[in-house]
Amino acid sequence: MKAAVVPALGEPLEIRDVPVPEPGPGQVLVRIDTCGLCHTDIHAARGEWPAKPKDLLIPGHEGVGTVEAVGPGDAELPVRVGQRVALPWLGHACGHCRACVAGWETYCSTPAYMGFSMDGGYAEYAVAWASHVVPVPDTVSSRDASPLTCAGVTTYKGLKVAAPQPGETAMVVGIGGLGHLGLQYARVFGSRTVAVDVHDDKLQLAQDLGADHVVDGRGDQQAELEALGGVDVALVTVPSPAAMRAAHAALNPHGRLVLVGLPADNRLELPVFETVLKGISVIGSLVGTRNDLTDCFDLHARGLTRVVTEPRRLEDVNACFEEVLAGEVPARLVFEM
Repeated sequence: MKAAVVPALGEPLEIRDVPVPEPGPGQVLVRIDTCGLCHTDIHAARGEWPAKPKDLLIPGHEGVGTVEAVGPGDAELPVRVGQRVALPWLGHACGHCRACVAGWETYCSTPAYMGFSMDGGYAEYAVAWASHVVPVPDTVSSRDASPLTCAGVTTYKGLKVAAPQPGETAMVVGIGGLGHLGLQYARVFGSRTVAVDVHDDKLQLAQDLGADHVVDGRGDQQAELEALGGVDVALVTVPSPAAMRAAHAALNPHGRLVLVGLPADNRLELPVFETVLKGISVIGSLVGTRNDLTDCFDLHARGLTRVVTEPRRLEDVNACFEEVLAGEVPARLVFEM
């Protein structure tokens, strides 16, 4: 099969012919239709995080495709051959640790991650655990389902744990692959919405998606947000400590700062005095559960979200990485196999 392989951390990906993987017990072989490009894929391929991926990694945790085979054994699996499924970031969780039992499987003590510790969807085929793939409704296209599988469920879960209320204001910082979906979920939760970005096309996209207020981060962001009465929830999707600090400064008493972007240097400084006196919560949120992704698919099938994508060829993966890093992507790039 054709696959994009990381030959060594930090080196350009190579398109290689590699053997089609074989599913083991409890696993399925999925023929990939589409796979979204997430900034996390770039971090993984370049080894920019404290944790490092597997050797000769095939990235991709927004794969969507059809189950073609199941592994050996007679165990009853939750999916069947011919079914279309998504392969999310959480490739497998143990199901019995404290986090899993409490319903927080994304914080499993022994997880496996698609496109990081397992080979992912930058390939014509991928092996996944049958227990952790998520069925895709017939009314949701594969091209839309791919971004929902990470960008969607990440922002949905981040807002869900922050619990924005209809009388509150929710701000989304960065209207890209994640943020353009987070903005729509904030509207689904019923909150007044504020979108912040530093690119004209992203600010226009926020308006097109129905943001109540659009703020240009290149101007006097703090003054403009103060004039709006501050915000109650700030979802920061960009890996920028400066953007995180600016969002923190805009929060009202009992505000919630939700972080889903991961800075390469793994550092963030916030003022303790204001955090304590205003009762601000700082929340880290790592994607969502299988149930959360099912919710995202359902919301999309009901016409409550719009996914902005551009198709790409897997052979152009390195150029696509550069597009994302340059901020030239309208929202999400999706590889079509």
